[in-house]
Amino acid sequence: MKDLLLSYYGDDFTGSTDVMEALTFSGLRTVLFLDPPTESQVVSFGKVRAIGVAGRTRSMTPEAAEDELRPVFEAFDRLDTPLVHYKTCSTFDSSSEIGSIGRAIDVGCDVFDPAYVPLVVGAPILRRYCAFGNLFASSGLDGDVFRLDRHPTMSRHPTTPMDEADIRLHLAKQTDKSIGLVDLAQLDDAPVRLDSLIDQGCQVILFDTVSEVDLAKVGKAIWENRARGRYVVGSSGAEYALVAYWRETGEVGENELPHVEPVDQIAVVSGSCSPVTAGQITWAEETGFELVALGTERLVGDQAAAEVSRAVETACSAIAQGKSVIAHSGRGPDDPRIGDTLEVLSKRGWSGDVARSKTAELIGSALGDLLRQIIERTGLTRAATTGGDTSYYVARQMGVTALEAIGPMAPGSPLCRVHATPGTKIDGCEVTFKGGQVGKVSFFGDVLSGG
Repeated sequence: MKDLLLSYYGDDFTGSTDVMEALTFSGLRTVLFLDPPTESQVVSFGKVRAIGVAGRTRSMTPEAAEDELRPVFEAFDRLDTPLVHYKTCSTFDSSSEIGSIGRAIDVGCDVFDPAYVPLVVGAPILRRYCAFGNLFASSGLDGDVFRLDRHPTMSRHPTTPMDEADIRLHLAKQTDKSIGLVDLAQLDDAPVRLDSLIDQGCQVILFDTVSEVDLAKVGKAIWENRARGRYVVGSSGAEYALVAYWRETGEVGENELPHVEPVDQIAVVSGSCSPVTAGQITWAEETGFELVALGTERLVGDQAAAEVSRAVETACSAIAQGKSVIAHSGRGPDDPRIGDTLEVLSKRGWSGDVARSKTAELIGSALGDLLRQIIERTGLTRAATTGGDTSYYVARQMGVTALEAIGPMAPGSPLCRVHATPGTKIDGCEVTFKGGQVGKVSFFGDVLSGG
């Protein structure tokens, strides 16, 4: 399609909205779908410059991820966009057993047959930095920066703990493809270095990215070599790099961020166990939000419907009193509900990574049902949800078919307009999907006030 510059698949839901934000607020209209769109579906939105599919491969086995990705990539190939991006989390958390980025690279190479795969992980706006192949990340937007294998959250991630900060070494455990690097000292001569690495047989080439200055250099290398490297892998740093270069060439201009009006109340369903989200929930409680603690062991058992109904009644009662509400399934990585939930799943024969994947599906679906009922009963027009793994199921259960970003909240977590069945209260409402590690402590207050 002639207007499209890019198509992408996000390995989790909040990562998918992150890319949409990077493109939309740069002036490139982007629509995020929950299923691979046909050409007629894209055309129905008018002039669109990029399209995405929100996925969940970050929590899938390599075999399941391949089954998920191949039809999406084939759909993108039919749309014939100049670049196709497999969007990973900016902390690159993955393993050979769960969320394998290496397997995604292999599948994409099979479908698109590129001469090489550009890999961009650093995203300075998100405080993610790649220096000489090593990844550094902050803990929250206002926290310290750590090398990833020393990061207080990612080094102890319950499913994919990051014990290696060198992206090349980490990725080599997931794919047999050879990996090269264009480092900080080589970015000024990136085209020459790129040619050299390809001649040496490097099939994946990582680009360092530490500052805004680096972005345009990386974007230029990717765009001008798109005929050889149409398939791109990595974080939204790839989009920020491309936009920086497109600004230099005039493909996009300077764009003012849209203004979001405040609302009187919001409803939040939180599926994140991140300490960053826990701090945000505490801040909200201290500033007048009503909290509804969810019995997660009930949500993953036979009493899910009853627990959702209880929470709906409690939340709607608080909303009727003029309060904003947060229904939460966890307050940090040490919340005792995590152990209680895993124990229930263990009795059903699920353990380890399977149990964690089931937790995301069961709790996420329950949260989506909860939020949908709250919106339908109260008529609230703005909401939020947290957790990259659970957000996918929240959106599905709400009946979302597509999203467009309408305003910034925190980097990577824009406020979105929901497209759903016309005439329903879900269609047209505003929802922000926040990753666990994202946002300042006042995030939920920002959603209420419009940022």
